[in-house]
Amino acid sequence: MRILFVSLFIILCDQLTKLFVRGFEIPALGIKVEGMRLGESKQVIGDFVRLTYTENPGIAFGINLGNKFYLTLLATVAVVIVFLYLYKVRNGNFIIRLSLGMILGGAIGNLIDRIFHGIIFNYAKLFHGRVIDFIDIDFFDINLFGYHIDRWPIFNIADASVTIGVLLLLFAPHEKQATEQAEEINPDAMNNVTSEK
Repeated sequence: MRILFVSLFIILCDQLTKLFVRGFEIPALGIKVEGMRLGESKQVIGDFVRLTYTENPGIAFGINLGNKFYLTLLATVAVVIVFLYLYKVRNGNFIIRLSLGMILGGAIGNLIDRIFHGIIFNYAKLFHGRVIDFIDIDFFDINLFGYHIDRWPIFNIADASVTIGVLLLLFAPHEKQATEQAEEINPDAMNNVTSEK
């Protein structure tokens, strides 16, 4: 399952960027990276793209569902389900496997924050961490159902990976893969169906 290298690459990129945004210190090696202050914002491409350091205690776009432990547990179950499905389609369509690899990598990236960041950065117990977000992009001014949106909700590499993975999965050729899998299981039966037509 070489597609897991895609997941691993996403996890590493996600965690490294979050560490550099938040800052970290390894006294034994004499390494100290200052990072940004919570709420601090730096322009990358004017006001269109900024780095803005926030911590998200809930799920995507800051939605908070209450108990952090159950949220983390639910995310863990979702990661296991995606991994098992990826294993099931390991010989299937490349786009489907790529999309699942991206979803898996992004989900694990954010899960690491939820499980370990509270302990690592000494602000919460295990399974009660907050997800680090920092990519801040301008958006069209929209008024929708009484809400005004002028910037996209701040996100991270893991969020972007999950979103792109889901979009790829939606547009992947599922029917062709199902036919190929059926032929692998019973090629004679598929030939009979074809000849009857």
